[in-house]
Amino acid sequence: MKVELLAYTPEPDKMATLAALTCYSKDVPSLDEITSETIEEVLGMVKESGHHSVIEHASFTFAVQGVSRSLTHQLVRHRIASYSQQSQRYVDMGEFEPVVPDTIGDSDLYDEFMERVKKVYSELKEEVPVEDARYVLPNATKTNIIITMNARELWHFFSLRCCRRAQWEIRDMANRMLELARDIAPVIFNGAGAPCIRGPCPESPELSCGKPVKKN
Repeated sequence: MKVELLAYTPEPDKMATLAALTCYSKDVPSLDEITSETIEEVLGMVKESGHHSVIEHASFTFAVQGVSRSLTHQLVRHRIASYSQQSQRYVDMGEFEPVVPDTIGDSDLYDEFMERVKKVYSELKEEVPVEDARYVLPNATKTNIIITMNARELWHFFSLRCCRRAQWEIRDMANRMLELARDIAPVIFNGAGAPCIRGPCPESPELSCGKPVKKN
């Protein structure tokens, strides 16, 4: 898996602060007059009060490579976002690489099945359109995707997908995305991640993992 932060709103912490101040100012404040102390104070109050719409003015675009279709099927359920994914209609997947979960490891059964899929796919695409041959491809097939989310949706995404109960692959991706986003917007993403780093686990006792994530 490779996760890159390709683009983002310049000075996202400051932009979100400007948006918040504008709500209570006669005129739009100047970005140049917003200090680091003001950012800390204003965004602290914003997050505490739940006035999270102002952080929607900061957006982030990530490139993710080498993840499974199983991951992206989960990812696109986060609907307040934009996605552009490698097409199996137009890209020949004859030599696709599968993602291998650690629980499967060096399994001859898994490897033999994947090789069989490659063979069937290659034979089928000689007889039918590639868009139909792709029906035999498994969830393990590696793919690449571009993701754009605003900071508010990223907060929600990190709350769900950085949790220990999230599926391991998307949790790995979410933690990498959070690390990159926090480097650029440390105030916005201070405290972001699994809910248990901010307070009690929101899950029921039966569903909670019982192992709170430590705050970075």
